[in-house]
Amino acid sequence: MKHALTILFLVVLAQVSSESTVAAESRPDIVVILSDDMGFSDIGCYGGEIETPHLNRLAEGGVRFTQFYNTGRCCPTRACLLTGLYPHQAGVGWMMTDRGHPGYRGDLNRQSATIAEVLRPAGYATYAVGKWHVTPHIRPQGPKHNWPLQRGFDRYYGTITGAGSFYDPGTLTRDNTMISPFADPEYQPETYYYTHAISDHAVRFIDEHVQQQPDRPLFMYVAYTAAHWPMHALEEDIAKYRGRYDDGYEPVRRRRLERVRELGLVSPDWEMAPQVGTWDRIRHKEWEARCMEVYAAMIDSMDQGIGRIIDALERSGRLENTLVLFMQDNGGCQEGIGRRGDWQRPVEPSLPVIPDDAIRLDVIPKQNRRGVPTLQGPDIMPGPEDTYIAYGINWANVSNTPFREYKHFVHEGGVSTPLIAHWPKQINRAGELVHEPAHLIDIMATCVDVAGAEYPQQLHDEPIQPMEGVSLLPAFAGEELDRDAIYWEHEGNRAIREGKWKLVAKENKPWELYDMETDRTELHDLSDRYPDLVARLEAKWQAWAERANVLPLGAWRAREKDIAFNHKQRRFELTVGADLKRTEAPYVDKRSLTIVAHLEDVGTRGVIVAQGGSSAGYALYVQRGKLHFATRHGGKLSVVSCPAPTGDGVVTVELAHNGTVTMRQGDQPLGKGMVPGPLTTMPLDGLQVGEDATGAVGDYSVPFAFDGKLSRVVIEVGDANPHE
Repeated sequence: MKHALTILFLVVLAQVSSESTVAAESRPDIVVILSDDMGFSDIGCYGGEIETPHLNRLAEGGVRFTQFYNTGRCCPTRACLLTGLYPHQAGVGWMMTDRGHPGYRGDLNRQSATIAEVLRPAGYATYAVGKWHVTPHIRPQGPKHNWPLQRGFDRYYGTITGAGSFYDPGTLTRDNTMISPFADPEYQPETYYYTHAISDHAVRFIDEHVQQQPDRPLFMYVAYTAAHWPMHALEEDIAKYRGRYDDGYEPVRRRRLERVRELGLVSPDWEMAPQVGTWDRIRHKEWEARCMEVYAAMIDSMDQGIGRIIDALERSGRLENTLVLFMQDNGGCQEGIGRRGDWQRPVEPSLPVIPDDAIRLDVIPKQNRRGVPTLQGPDIMPGPEDTYIAYGINWANVSNTPFREYKHFVHEGGVSTPLIAHWPKQINRAGELVHEPAHLIDIMATCVDVAGAEYPQQLHDEPIQPMEGVSLLPAFAGEELDRDAIYWEHEGNRAIREGKWKLVAKENKPWELYDMETDRTELHDLSDRYPDLVARLEAKWQAWAERANVLPLGAWRAREKDIAFNHKQRRFELTVGADLKRTEAPYVDKRSLTIVAHLEDVGTRGVIVAQGGSSAGYALYVQRGKLHFATRHGGKLSVVSCPAPTGDGVVTVELAHNGTVTMRQGDQPLGKGMVPGPLTTMPLDGLQVGEDATGAVGDYSVPFAFDGKLSRVVIEVGDANPHE
């Protein structure tokens, strides 16, 4: 009898195990692909002339959303996508700076769970490749509490920060270790190009997953930096677009408008937003056309990589049951990075060589590794690795056809994105359009739904906020979504979408009201005609803002009175490796300053101490045989230099209220000079000893680590100027 019961138990167990395996195998793989700084009509299946056959293939075999939305900016979008919360609820209402309020900490909070943290307990293997950008902690030694492996991912290859060179990206990381692309034993292509590296590692992770755990579903987050500035692309890709944009902005916009109307993505009754930029007035037409050629090549290269990812899924037999989602993080980018300057070709190496194994952290590098300065301006053709140029507002207007505004804003041009959903086993409406309004908050809910996962109420002993979105599965099947409203806030720009109505405003500007069915290009403000509707929607937005950590409105500007700075501590004794956050660092706004560095060896180069970055800050560093004290006032660099001290000793630097800088070693004067005065604002970056971890204060490339020996640094903050 006992033997029979044992056999019965084993049979039942085998059946349960078999059912579990079948259930696991029936759950889809999920691949979420996010591109960077692209407009609504850039890709082919959304009206663009850029060649994207692989995205087009996904669209032809799946569905395209015509009214899908992001948050209007890179890191808030990533926080929102990863957590299923509005970005302020995840602590990333602005960028990676702590503004002193819960919604603006600039670091993904622990009251949120990532998709990976939710799907992994449901049996999913989790992978991330590409841009992370939801934490300010970008140094090789950490902190790493918000790096991908600490937020639910099993494997990671990508960049922790938000932008950088495509040929030598800063903060490049494999799993938990920061690496140099030129000293990476695992990946050495003939030419390193970050878009290719992202695609190659996505394929690698898929192949390894299929080999090592084929019965387990996977979730993969692929976050390209294409087509974010700088305009970097390989010549063979640029060549495909040579001459395509020589006619300028207006013909491209007109052709795109025709195509988006033909495709049914926009109504033929909607007017196109006004043209920005007049081609006849452009002085550097060849350069301007080249900017768009490189931009197109960057997207083309990304599409090629997406094709390789799809091929990897297809040859493993998994594509049929893989949900692939493609979207963009914000609208076309109008930022004018690198569009001014007077560099001329040829330029030879003139700066120190950076070793192949050096870890780079810089977003805008001052040089390449060979020592060639970074080249910018309208006499430098973008594309090569020693250039750093954006494509500018006029082309961004083209990218966002037919909508108005851009990245940063919450009018349609800033927040409208394609969404392609491809899942052969489940989506049976090949090539059809979905007109239901939807948002990034819905991605988490969709992943939880299709994976059969359980969204947690608590994680790591922290309460987790409820999901804000709804599953998109009904929309995949042509059904309506059950939602109340969608909300936005970024940099004081705010909006609410309820049904066909959208209430929207720029920072410190009055509300505008638009009927999205008749005027999605937002050209006819109806706020005066429907004041009661405006009042109701405004009250609804206000209630959401109070609930979702959006307030105080304007917190993104870091109003100094609202931030708990370290006003009381006047003396700081620090050792090498000290890294103080902005709110922990010396309060140097309008205050005199004394730095005492206890040196055992002055070394040859590197930062002794730095507080702040390229906008505001100060730094003491050694470079080219001299000791330098630098300040930044409103971005303007001022430097006082003297011969570097020899041997060991105590170096003192004093910054007086009148801007006088005095430098001495022991009792012996080293040098004296003037800067505009004490800093006139608290720097946005914190303080580091022995390097400058983020934005460079002086004329060097971060982190510019000190190669001497430093026992300690003492910083004393004086009183505010009594005469001000």
